[in-house]
Amino acid sequence: MNVALRDLIEINKNVFEIAQSFRSDMRVPARVYMTRSMLADIMEDLSLTQLVNVATLPGIVKYALAMPDIHQGYGFPIGGVAATNINKGGVISPGGLAMILTVVFVCLYQTLVQKKLSAR
Repeated sequence: MNVALRDLIEINKNVFEIAQSFRSDMRVPARVYMTRSMLADIMEDLSLTQLVNVATLPGIVKYALAMPDIHQGYGFPIGGVAATNINKGGVISPGGLAMILTVVFVCLYQTLVQKKLSAR
């Protein structure tokens, strides 16, 4: 289910919320930090739907958050923030660290493996 403008509750002039009741698997509400005039830009992609997905993470604490630069990522929105509690089943989401970091780690790992194999 994609998020529509009508699904956003204005908390104050720079904070909007998608209620936890928006989707049955959400563990916490999702909060978006931006002005009303900026909202139109993010309604054109799936970043808010991705933020709702973040709100379903095991162990998530208080809110799934979106900073003003939010835009669609690969599963986790760019500009999205989430804290999880490991004692409550919390996870570390590679998507939350940005896809580019995942690519960097894979490249570094492959380089190290290649050097190790070349040394044999």
